[in-house]
Amino acid sequence: MAVARPIRMLGAACIVLILFMIFQLNKEPESSKGDNVGGLKSDPLLARTGEPEGELWRADDHDYAPDSPNSARTNAALIMLVRNEEIDELIPTMEDLERTWNSKFNYPWIFFNDKPFTEDFKKRTQAVTKAKCQYEEVPKEHWDVPSWINMDLFHESAEMLKEKNIQYSDKVSYHQMCRWNSGMFYKHPALEKYRYYWRVEPNVKFFCDVDYDVFRFVEDRNITYGFTINLFDAPQSMPSLWPETKKFIAANPSYVSDNNMMAWLTDDQLRPDHTQDANGYSTCHFWSNFEIGDMDFFRGDQYTAYFDHLDRAGGFFYERWGDAPVHSIGIGLFADAAKVHWFRDIGYNHIPYYNCPNSPKCSGCTAGQFYAGEPFLAKEDCRPSYFKHVGTH
Repeated sequence: MAVARPIRMLGAACIVLILFMIFQLNKEPESSKGDNVGGLKSDPLLARTGEPEGELWRADDHDYAPDSPNSARTNAALIMLVRNEEIDELIPTMEDLERTWNSKFNYPWIFFNDKPFTEDFKKRTQAVTKAKCQYEEVPKEHWDVPSWINMDLFHESAEMLKEKNIQYSDKVSYHQMCRWNSGMFYKHPALEKYRYYWRVEPNVKFFCDVDYDVFRFVEDRNITYGFTINLFDAPQSMPSLWPETKKFIAANPSYVSDNNMMAWLTDDQLRPDHTQDANGYSTCHFWSNFEIGDMDFFRGDQYTAYFDHLDRAGGFFYERWGDAPVHSIGIGLFADAAKVHWFRDIGYNHIPYYNCPNSPKCSGCTAGQFYAGEPFLAKEDCRPSYFKHVGTH
């Protein structure tokens, strides 16, 4: 018996609908496709990650004994701004970094605090490492709120930032910390003899065995700055940072590097709302809780003048300028982009973000994982823009 034409048409429509649904279910999500702004077809960390190319300094080939007068260590240190009460979060971090790297090379740890360290803090930290530990108090003139800051205006501004859900906006100590990390840490007398630093913070994790001297790697290649994680920031926390930066570079155009990262700093494709709300700055930055850097850059004329300009503008207190965007803009404008290095081989986590390479040297994290938590965190990844405008070196 022939099937009625309407029934045949209904059956055909059902088949088409089923085929369409199968296609949609198997379609790659838009957010993970390779046609985004960075052309990121897949996370580079999913590819097998090895050590950097070229000659590397290894503990088996050189003298890295803790107290050796002829040590192969260069003039570098692990540094941390930390409070006594953070000791329980600090110890696991130290243990991680000692296990994965520093137990082989024994670079000194230098701890900074705006208050004196307790004997318990000193005893427990020194017990984690064979390397020398040094405990320093931040000079009052480096930590105190500058005399030109109007505290009434600070409190008014802090309330406005709180209404915009900007974290820590009403905590004076947080603003002081951001200012110190931005332009004061490298002026500390304890760091005068050092050129290179590796910044470490409590409650971070390291996942991968690193079997070469990272500081010698940086020195031999004349690297200015190294990072692991590249993020967006909250534009509401820094509406005047980029306008002040533009004023500075207009007055000092010769300070800008010929091989700068302006395109990354001002990208308006990946998060156009951020660039608009931050008045021209993409808010992309190197997450500075991990950074390996050359303090000679920060001590140089360009960055010193830039920090002084920002400091006088007051945004460290009237807004919530963080050291991460300030360092990133400084590096992005005044350094040679070829001298900035992504340490893709160093597995790292600061809640909730990760840098986790695909390497047999790593354990405890999932290769290519960028975040742990809610899916909205994925959009905070600024690497697609960085890879597009700067590269994956």
